[in-house]
Amino acid sequence: MSGPVKSPPLPGMKKAVAATRPAPWWLAELHRLRPALLCAALTVAASLLVLGLSYRYADHQGDERELARQARATAANRFNQVETEKRDIRAYEPAFLALRQRGLIGEENRLGWIDTIRHSQEERKLPTISYDISARQVLKAPPALSMGTLQLRGTPMRLQMDLLHEMDMLNLLDDLRQAGYFAVQDCSIKRNTAAATLSAECGLLWLTLGNTGTERP
Repeated sequence: MSGPVKSPPLPGMKKAVAATRPAPWWLAELHRLRPALLCAALTVAASLLVLGLSYRYADHQGDERELARQARATAANRFNQVETEKRDIRAYEPAFLALRQRGLIGEENRLGWIDTIRHSQEERKLPTISYDISARQVLKAPPALSMGTLQLRGTPMRLQMDLLHEMDMLNLLDDLRQAGYFAVQDCSIKRNTAAATLSAECGLLWLTLGNTGTERP
C-alpha cells in the first residue's frame, strides 16, 4: 500500500494544542450588566402588573360610575314622581275634603242620614216617615271610570211617608242631599181617596267610596 505513513511521536514531544477562538468582548462585561438587566426585568414585570391592575381598576370604576348613574336616575324619577303627587294633592285636596265632609269618601254615616230625616220631618212638619236600611254592597263602577284603589259602595234605603202635598217628598229629598250622596232608584205617590191624603215610597241608594279590602257590611 502506498500513502502517507504516520510515525509515532517521539519520546519527549508534546501533542500540539488545537487553536481556540477568542471569546467575544461582551461576555467579559456580562457580569457587570447583570444587575442592570435584572432591574430592567423587574421593572417590566412591575409595569405589566401595574398596567393590569390599572385596567381592572378602570373597569371597576366604570361599573361604579354606571351603578351611580342608575342610582341617580332612579332617585330623580322618584323625586319627580313625589313632586307630581304633591302637585296633585295640592290641586285636588280641597275637592277631596269637600267630598269627605259630605260623606262620599269614607265609612257610611247611617246615623247622619237618620238624623237628617228626623230634622227635616220636624222642620217641615211632615207626617209620619218610616225607613228601612239594608246592608251595604259593592257596586260595579263603569269601565271608563278609573277607581284606582277606591271601591264604590251602595247602601239601599226604602222610605215610606205620608204627604200633605206632592212637594213634601221633593223637600225631604233636598234635605237628605245635605247628608251625603245618593241615587233615587224609584219613587211612587199614591192618593188615599178615603182620607184625602197622599202617601209616597222611594228607593234610595246611598253612595260611598272606600279603599279596596276594607269593605264591612
